[in-house]
Amino acid sequence: MRAEVQAWYSARSFRGRAFDRQDLGARKQGQRISVVLPAKNEAATIGAIITALRTELMEELPLLDEIIVIDSNSTDDTSALAAAAGATIAHQDQILPDTGCIPGKGEALWKSLAIASGDIVVFIDADLQEFDAQFAVGLLGPLLTNPQVHFVKSYYDRPLNDGVRVMPCGGGRVTELVARPLLNLFWPELAGVVQPLAGEYAGRRSLLECIPFVSGYGVEIGMLIDVLETVGLDGMAQVDLGKRRHRNSTDGELAKMAMQIQLTVQSRLHRRGLASAVPSTVELTQFLRNGESYIGETAIVGVSERPPMLDAGQHRSMTGERA
Repeated sequence: MRAEVQAWYSARSFRGRAFDRQDLGARKQGQRISVVLPAKNEAATIGAIITALRTELMEELPLLDEIIVIDSNSTDDTSALAAAAGATIAHQDQILPDTGCIPGKGEALWKSLAIASGDIVVFIDADLQEFDAQFAVGLLGPLLTNPQVHFVKSYYDRPLNDGVRVMPCGGGRVTELVARPLLNLFWPELAGVVQPLAGEYAGRRSLLECIPFVSGYGVEIGMLIDVLETVGLDGMAQVDLGKRRHRNSTDGELAKMAMQIQLTVQSRLHRRGLASAVPSTVELTQFLRNGESYIGETAIVGVSERPPMLDAGQHRSMTGERA
């Protein structure tokens, strides 16, 4: 690791438990804070997440100002359970309807900026199990204690349950096999980021509205690179949130994620003149065992990109449905 990266790692890595929620509440100083949960068919977990955030960080302590769920066409009771728990519900395809709707998490995050009122926005995945409201506290810590920090990334242990045993840190396969090698090769400044694909992060609106949002599973690595190029390493921090439990993906699903991540990285390299233009879609062929032979299955994988919200020319054109 480069000396400057080691220095950043030492100065800008924090433990989430070290931040006191009462102290952070006193440091808000009029800033509004929004928590956004992108969700699709997360009825099993979303109610508990919202209840913990609302009870501990809105009612017991006025740290958060709003909790918004962006529902990406769920077919289960995600919206109803989220509303019952006290969240504001917005449907992805109804926000900025003139811009259309692109499937994927990145679209939900981008559109959330059109309706969230926070000066600081915290993004939390909706599939977390055994959720602890300190996740949000930890992400807010560096932003509320240091005005030079504009973006905070989480890191944690990710247990992997392979059906036989639980491996405490085995859940970051795409990170270790795809994202980390690419970042170390092309953006060595980011070598100190422990979990570059972590789904929990927070940023100041003034930054988030200035960067594009990639669709699908490219959103995290695209955002990380774009934040670095916008505010530099000193404007970033990371927080250890302990342990993150969520459902694990199959190898086949991970391959599609890996392809989207590589397409996103190539788009950033193309922007720097270091790679050819990124095709809108590519074919990914995978093989499944069928008795004594294999059957090839080909999927179409692609990424698209929304411009910075400031360039979209539309803000808060839709009000979320208040529970």
